[in-house]
Amino acid sequence: MLLGVVTAGAAVAEVPAYVGTAICADCHSAEVAAWQGSHHDWALKPAEAPWVLGDFDDVTVDHYGVETRFFRDGDGFMVTTDGPDGAPTTWPIAYAVGVTPLQQYLVETENGRLQALDLAWNSRDGGWFHLYPDEAIPSGDGLHWTGPYKNWQARCADCHQTGFVKNYDPRSRGYASQWAELNVGCEACHGPGEAHVALYEGGAIAGFTGIDTEGLTAPFHAADPEAEIQQCATCHARRSALGADSPLPGTPFHDSFRLTLLSEESYFADGQIDAEVYVYGSFLQSPMYAAGVRCSDCHDPHTARLIADGNAVCTQCHNPVGREGFPTLTPAAYDSPEHHFHEAGTEGAQCVSCHMAERTYMQVDPRRDHSFRVPRPDLSTVTGAPDACTACHDDKTPEWAAAALRAWYPDGRMDTAHFATTIAAGRADPAAHAERLMAMAETESLPAILRATALQMLRPLASPALAGRAGPLMADPSPLVRREAVGLQTARPGAERVATLVPMLDDPRLVVRLEAAVQLAGLPGAELGGVAPETLQTAFGDLQANLTAQADAPETQMRIAGLSLTRRNLAAAKSALREAIAMDAGLADAWGLLARIQQAEQNPSAARATLAEAVAALPDDPMLAQAYGRLLLETGALQAATAELERALTLTADNPAVLIDLASARFASGDAEAARATLGEAYGLAPTDPEVLAALTYFHAAMNEAEAAHRFLQELATVAPDHPIIPQLRRALPE
Repeated sequence: MLLGVVTAGAAVAEVPAYVGTAICADCHSAEVAAWQGSHHDWALKPAEAPWVLGDFDDVTVDHYGVETRFFRDGDGFMVTTDGPDGAPTTWPIAYAVGVTPLQQYLVETENGRLQALDLAWNSRDGGWFHLYPDEAIPSGDGLHWTGPYKNWQARCADCHQTGFVKNYDPRSRGYASQWAELNVGCEACHGPGEAHVALYEGGAIAGFTGIDTEGLTAPFHAADPEAEIQQCATCHARRSALGADSPLPGTPFHDSFRLTLLSEESYFADGQIDAEVYVYGSFLQSPMYAAGVRCSDCHDPHTARLIADGNAVCTQCHNPVGREGFPTLTPAAYDSPEHHFHEAGTEGAQCVSCHMAERTYMQVDPRRDHSFRVPRPDLSTVTGAPDACTACHDDKTPEWAAAALRAWYPDGRMDTAHFATTIAAGRADPAAHAERLMAMAETESLPAILRATALQMLRPLASPALAGRAGPLMADPSPLVRREAVGLQTARPGAERVATLVPMLDDPRLVVRLEAAVQLAGLPGAELGGVAPETLQTAFGDLQANLTAQADAPETQMRIAGLSLTRRNLAAAKSALREAIAMDAGLADAWGLLARIQQAEQNPSAARATLAEAVAALPDDPMLAQAYGRLLLETGALQAATAELERALTLTADNPAVLIDLASARFASGDAEAARATLGEAYGLAPTDPEVLAALTYFHAAMNEAEAAHRFLQELATVAPDHPIIPQLRRALPE
């Protein structure tokens, strides 16, 4: 086991069983009727005539030379396309996913694996289309439709099905998955209904655990919007699961998931949606969330449609008289040209056009930003974020839009302080703006997701000082802030880290406890000697369970490898890296790290074999080519090393590190002048790079060119006075 803990068996709580939507309909017929035909109903359907919308009338689609044929075989729907080995293979369609604006299809390939085809049906406009139209994705690529990132059980099922149980077998890399209901039924949100049914049939419910007085695990009450929001967020969020299966409805979000914060890969600097992040992370930023607005204020939870058309959704609150329960809302005529300055009835007069910017995902699926922001075109030129005004007025500039808003709202928000400038500055140079980021994290009036993001951005700069500054935030009311404050504690010295983090192993939310366990896992056993064994048993047991639950994901295998290295368990690290590579041979970091471990074990032949296989699998990766060339050099294969490093240089132009290695290979091969020229090229590219200056010092010392060697050593001492190699160079050089 990775963490060296063994968990004792525990009694399984007797939670109610799932009964199915058909049973719910016996009493709740109106709700079930509203649900039928909804997106939740269509979340997953059997591949049968009523549910399959695509054209399977012997249609062939070509994508970068790969032909895919859709056809019928009796009542069955079939596809012939490239399989995991690249050869054309025929499968029956197993399931249809979704209804509009697109429908996808699942194929069962082997060992119970359900894989999502990259060709989807445009159910709004008709026609087959590829989800990655500009990419040729060959078999063997992790992103191929048969690969790990298109696997249904690992990536999709816990949201599209009710009571999903993954049942992954790591030995076969297969699944024996089960579910309570194929699609998103009543119990996906309300919880399993056995106790509720028993209650209303006159039975006893005292034997069930985790239920309310109605026999439900996920009660929704008017006084508690958070319970509803977190239940919706279970699926409508960009997050990573902490467990393998669908969590029991009613489970707090942060006991089941790790929410993606406002990373540069996911959100613009002002918090607008960029990548496919769904809704929750945006909504947490919004004044609507802060005011107590819940999902069902705008969306019918059974039809999954808006509760009204157009601006009427917004004007139920945003009107001249306001709405009871929202005292901070200023009553005004918002649906008026006096507010929006556009002709009534036009696109510009729609509330969502300005306050819920739209982005299109999966080629045909436009989705709106739920942060409900006031347009700030003045920020666009500073942060690079889009603005709602020029999204429509695409012949204008953000400066033009900002001027218009200043004229319309002279006392408005243009040119006022905004967190986006701090996020943008921190992304560009976190070290230079660390104080701004920490101050942002400490500003309690800001949304918790923004404060947590600021802390996350500081992780690469982790230091004892930052850890101390973040310490008080480990008591913050928000699990997001606590999670990231814990993450900064890794820079504390061992004993201090233990004293700081052991109390966090009792945090009420699992995601925080897991973060604390990760930070403690890297400490030697001696540092943890004063911690109660049962405390560590629970903490590391939870961490082990989290990793095991997601062991079918390559990124989890990389996490296991990293944690194994912190625990000095090289065998477990190598095993995890090999598993990651088996899942996705395109993981260059996995190949490189495996080879470095083998080198550290004094096994250069194994490392050389690993890197030879790596460059064969990823011939265009410059990092692997350089690593292989350097290893060939270290093992005396000078001619092969020179050739491989020359190849690496063609893959990464103007890379001083590759030039240094290539110069070393040329010098070792006896071509000193070629080495001199190569180092000169590196110096021309990076005259203040300490490694370039050190290499030049070594070279000139080896050539008995003392004056030049001293000159480069002085340059090195000027730009990097604490460089650890300086004393060694000084001892090697004659005065």
